[in-house]
Amino acid sequence: MALIPRWRYMTDDAKALTKRVAVSALVVFGALLLLRALLPWVILAVVLWWIWKGVSRS
Repeated sequence: MALIPRWRYMTDDAKALTKRVAVSALVVFGALLLLRALLPWVILAVVLWWIWKGVSRS
């Protein structure tokens, strides 16, 4: 059974567009997962940078 019921009746352009949207959605989902994993490290780096700037001014 096809994932998209009318896949065999779709035009080639419609199939290509569907595939591009699916790949784009997977890339965005992967980027969000990566960002979620790295976000604590980014926040820590920003806080440490603020502390460094504060200490170096004094």
